[in-house]
Amino acid sequence: VERGRMTIDKFAPQISFFFYTHGDFFEEIAKYRAGRRRWATIVRERYGATSDKAAMFRFGCVSGGASLYAPQAQNNLVRVAYEALASVLGGVQSMFTAAWDEPFALPSEESATLALRTQQILAYETGVTKVADPLGGSYFVEALTDATEEKIIEIMRDLEEHGGMVRCIEDGYLQGLIADEAYKIHQEVESGVRPVVGVNKFVVDEPAPDLATYELDAEGRDKQLARLAKVKAERDDVAVKEALAALARAAEGDDNLMHKLIDCANAYCTVGEMVSALKAVWGEFQQPVVF
Repeated sequence: VERGRMTIDKFAPQISFFFYTHGDFFEEIAKYRAGRRRWATIVRERYGATSDKAAMFRFGCVSGGASLYAPQAQNNLVRVAYEALASVLGGVQSMFTAAWDEPFALPSEESATLALRTQQILAYETGVTKVADPLGGSYFVEALTDATEEKIIEIMRDLEEHGGMVRCIEDGYLQGLIADEAYKIHQEVESGVRPVVGVNKFVVDEPAPDLATYELDAEGRDKQLARLAKVKAERDDVAVKEALAALARAAEGDDNLMHKLIDCANAYCTVGEMVSALKAVWGEFQQPVVF
């Protein structure tokens, strides 16, 4: 957009965001409401968008994950349900609900199905999807949304003063902020400042749950490997090499790579081969060590 190759009104509607919903119910609702405001303000005031579509805040989220705990693990069912409700009230368009047994392993088919049913009950039985922004106008939610938006502005200003998002990732500044916050939450749980039922509050001795852990489907793996081998045997190797070489040449300059990637896909190059071609030109990002 900044290079003038595409207008913000054409580009912005293609952007979507992905978030994580934590356990503080109203704070999460305010976070999504504030994000919607901020996005509309940025695309209109900073980039000059004129279409309503460009200002729409399209986002999905995960409910559960880091907020789930191993002790009294079935409590996670309740946690995920509340987080899912907060996400809906905040205006999410798509959602992934984690399974209650994810602190132990990849979820079983049964627990994954129950996580899906949590969404479906919320969508089809509770009526919360019948109205947009049902908490709009609440003095508490509006005040919390205002405060959250101010904090978002503060954080974005800090990142820009540090050189922008790319610079903050390259030197580990952003990762450090995230790590510090994660450590702070962990310390609060350990000390009991942040109550977690079954972990530091209402703790009981109980045996480890008898879990039906996920098992890799060897048949599915072998079938996919056979399909890959068949494609590689039947494709035009000359076309593959030419497409990958063209991609690498384009990566050396400032060209848009999408057309070259499409050409690679049409030649049946694998994703791994495309990535390897780009890696040969750009190298591989080394994550900075943060403390």
